Amino acid sequence: MIRKLAGGAGALGAWLATTSTALAQETAAGPIKAPTADQMAGMVDKGDTAWMLVSAVLVLMMSVPALALFYGGLVRTKNMLSVLMQVFMIVSIAALVWVGWGYSMAFTSGGDSALAPFVGGFSKAFLAGVSASTYAATFSNNVYLPEFVFVVFQMTFACITPALIVGAFAERVKFWPLMLFMVLWLTIVYFPVAHMVWYWAGPDFLVDAKTDVGYLWGMGALDFAGGTVVHINAGIAGLVGCLMIGKRIGFGREATPPHSLTMTMIGASLLWVGWFGFNAGSNLEANGVTAVAFINTFVATAAAALSWAVVEQIHHKKPSMLGAATGAVAGLVAITPASGFAAPVTSIALGLLVSPICYFFVSYVKNKLKYDDTLDVFGVHCVGGIVGAIATGVVADPALGGQGFFDYTVFPAAVGSYDMAAQVLTQIKAVAITLVWSGAVSAVLFFAVDKIFGLRPSEEAEREGLDLTEHGERAYNM
Repeated sequence: MIRKLAGGAGALGAWLATTSTALAQETAAGPIKAPTADQMAGMVDKGDTAWMLVSAVLVLMMSVPALALFYGGLVRTKNMLSVLMQVFMIVSIAALVWVGWGYSMAFTSGGDSALAPFVGGFSKAFLAGVSASTYAATFSNNVYLPEFVFVVFQMTFACITPALIVGAFAERVKFWPLMLFMVLWLTIVYFPVAHMVWYWAGPDFLVDAKTDVGYLWGMGALDFAGGTVVHINAGIAGLVGCLMIGKRIGFGREATPPHSLTMTMIGASLLWVGWFGFNAGSNLEANGVTAVAFINTFVATAAAALSWAVVEQIHHKKPSMLGAATGAVAGLVAITPASGFAAPVTSIALGLLVSPICYFFVSYVKNKLKYDDTLDVFGVHCVGGIVGAIATGVVADPALGGQGFFDYTVFPAAVGSYDMAAQVLTQIKAVAITLVWSGAVSAVLFFAVDKIFGLRPSEEAEREGLDLTEHGERAYNM
């Protein structure tokens, strides 16, 4: 999604100062104006438009069927359909919420409000003013997309992020209270975080004299495709949820093996394929940087799958299919924020690094602290996202083959030497802010929904399985 300022926290401020001076020096002919709608229409490339629509389809596939199958195969037979239903309906509800107010909250200006750096307004609620004749800026001057293309691409991110959360407390949550929680979580957590990380005024920033950008964007935080917005955001919410909802009945005493690793492998494979839309699509154009994000996504994932298998071979003397699939997902998560910034070789290094770290959290930390993160949402998505987000500050360095600064014509003050230490510090700040905001607000929402509606099913219902007690059907008729 994002080509960010790679020059550290001060780059944007310096650029804005330069911009203000330039804008003050208006010519006799008056201030520079942004392109008209007719001019923007002439700057729309059919190839970019087609690529972005395909990318949106790939990201949708990551939710349904990929995530649903990945999660569904990991739970017990009696809860298979409950997980499929949760993911399927979260995608459906999130799409409607996105059209209603999500797009406006994430990607419009907050105006003169003190909250402007943290959340947008409601000027485009229910897509008011969005039509086939309106356009969204990309990261290049004089290149635009039809606005509906941008809306639907970003919609798919809003659909998959809350769906990731349910894996943390699978097999022990009621359906309708969970759906209410997701609406509230999207509104109060996801949309503001998306705005803070990804909102900018586009290449016309200079000519329109706009100075409102998302808070983390303004800090200079780098997040190409969603390390903070998607994975850390959902991962910490999942951890909070599993702690507040409590452990499954029999946790630690009864065996709870995955009922179908075949489905899990199919789901993981579809996630890998769909992730090319997730990462490479986030460039918003079909060009060389798109290819960089594409190959980085490929090789980092391969390295992480191998790395996890090697760790298991050392630890358990046998590599498992579940481990390889989990490692692949960890690699996908870690490369997400760095995908458009890193080089292939450093992407491989990141993939090799992230699996042992996630494995440590999944196999040791979880057992030591005895929290019941059913499908390791925290251990893979949050921890992997943190590793990737912080490492982005390293792998983006041109000295390591990284992309360094992008779009000098859009960010003229960003030209300069790359300060890795400053960028890593900025990345750590962005991670911390996301963890605190999502974790704290998620705790409040879980508490409120549980007190009013009750999130946990009865012990009898949980033992019988949520497929029957919540949905009145079975995954398999035997």
